[in-house]
Amino acid sequence: MIDLQGKRALVGGSTQGIGKAIAVLFAKLGAHVTLLARDEQKLRATLAELDTSKEQQHAFLCADFKQPTTLKSTIDSYIARGVSFDILVNNTGGPAPGAITEASIVAFEEAFAMHVLCNHILTQALLPNMKEKKYGRIINIISTSVKQPIPGLGVSNTIRAAVASWAKTLASEVAPYGITVNNVLPGATQTARLESLILNKAQKTQRTREDIIHEMLQEIPAKRFASPEEIANAVAFLASPAAAYITGISLAVDGGRTTCL
Repeated sequence: MIDLQGKRALVGGSTQGIGKAIAVLFAKLGAHVTLLARDEQKLRATLAELDTSKEQQHAFLCADFKQPTTLKSTIDSYIARGVSFDILVNNTGGPAPGAITEASIVAFEEAFAMHVLCNHILTQALLPNMKEKKYGRIINIISTSVKQPIPGLGVSNTIRAAVASWAKTLASEVAPYGITVNNVLPGATQTARLESLILNKAQKTQRTREDIIHEMLQEIPAKRFASPEEIANAVAFLASPAAAYITGISLAVDGGRTTCL
């Protein structure tokens, strides 16, 4: 059984979708969860949903990943109050869809800041305490595009790969301190992000939403989309003491859609 009792976790993008499912599961498993997102109202609503049956003390931080400097100030101030974390889940919304040939320089810069720079800011803030405790779990929610680029997601494909390479490098550097760094690669998952991608493609191709969904399901051997909770299950295992000898990997949770090893 996975047990996170007594562990402290910081979960990004935790007011909806996969991030929220991770936060809810972590709390059920006994962790003290700090939510991190930009909408204070949604943060308070999610905070109220978290399990406290094991006397967990949950909290939230309000910060926008589009403003890395502000995020750094927020997390640095929080850590300065004596708070430490055992688990960091780097997660935020993906870049807008579109062909890479049509992508602007600004789109690349914004996506790089949100995903690579913000992940790095949070990691640097939490690492000293993780090193001191000889325990740490850093888990990045990326995409199967790390292994197999997804058509129509040019900026996302590029930035996700950058995060994976950053994580692999980091994993080697921090392994001697008992800290693991892994990536979870969700396949098509029932979230607002997936719905927006489906509607965008339907509009661009002048097809129905149902046609797009049918086409997507044909590419998935499991013949269904994942639930956010199924992604959260994989993250919880990697966050636990049971996964101590697993580091530097990119784990696809995609119903078999990725065709490469």
